[in-house]
Amino acid sequence: MPINIPEGLPAARTLEQENIFFMSDSRARMQDIRPLRILILNLMPKKIETETQLLRLIGNTPIQVDIELMQMATHVSKNTPSEHLLKFYKTFPDVRDDRFDGMIITGAPVEELPFEEVDYWEELSAVMDWSARHVYSTLHICWGAQAGLYYHYGIGKHPLPQKLSGIFAHRVLNPRHRLLRGFDERFLAPHSRHTGVDEEALRRCEEVELLSDSEEAGAYIVAGHAGRLIFVTGHSEYDRMTLAEEYRRDIGKGLPAGIPRHYFPGNDPTCPPEHNWRAHANLLFSNWLNYFVYQQTPYDLRELDS
Repeated sequence: MPINIPEGLPAARTLEQENIFFMSDSRARMQDIRPLRILILNLMPKKIETETQLLRLIGNTPIQVDIELMQMATHVSKNTPSEHLLKFYKTFPDVRDDRFDGMIITGAPVEELPFEEVDYWEELSAVMDWSARHVYSTLHICWGAQAGLYYHYGIGKHPLPQKLSGIFAHRVLNPRHRLLRGFDERFLAPHSRHTGVDEEALRRCEEVELLSDSEEAGAYIVAGHAGRLIFVTGHSEYDRMTLAEEYRRDIGKGLPAGIPRHYFPGNDPTCPPEHNWRAHANLLFSNWLNYFVYQQTPYDLRELDS
């Protein structure tokens, strides 16, 4: 089944070339079913690129999904054309009275700041508070995961000695958890961040469970016991070349960027990397959508208030 995306969204061209099934608004209105409603709060600077990455994974599931895109009203995006944002994005006041089966909160390049110093922290806090009554299950990614763990459970973060960038091996800690159904015991996933989660506080918190971690990258997948809050500290949605582009960007800015680990063959940045985390990424998103959204959300979303 397809994702339903706005008419004219640039991601449509890429998805069509990759043979990923999607549906326009006009065609979806002819379907006599209730699709899932998923809100994507896109905090990444290159929003069009992130849209495509996330839609590619959502569109690879057998569930029809209506997508809404949201940006922070209290932050001005400098890397995405304003015309695109005006045409395709809503702000929190636009959706405040709506209800959604699921929401994705992306990463953001603000991790080296204390949470309270991020210019849209107050607005993001309001969104996370609102989600408890208006969204059934929320998936938090990278900095979004750190922000969610801090806001909901008071679990902090700490700076890393150097940027964590690369493809890392992870282990499954609870193979019986529905989010990890079908996972290999060891699997690969990308990370790209300057900070890490306070793992001692995470393990002490009785309201969440650490489902997967990595010897090199630390805590990876965390879930609240009801499955309504999911936290993924890496970037499983990244494309093959995303880490390479970030590395070259940092080098171009004169930043002390190390070569992403376990990424370029022979650790040679001139060699094209293997896309060896794609199966895990698709399974993670399909399990979330199936077991924690589709199978659990009420048919009438007004029941979320009760």
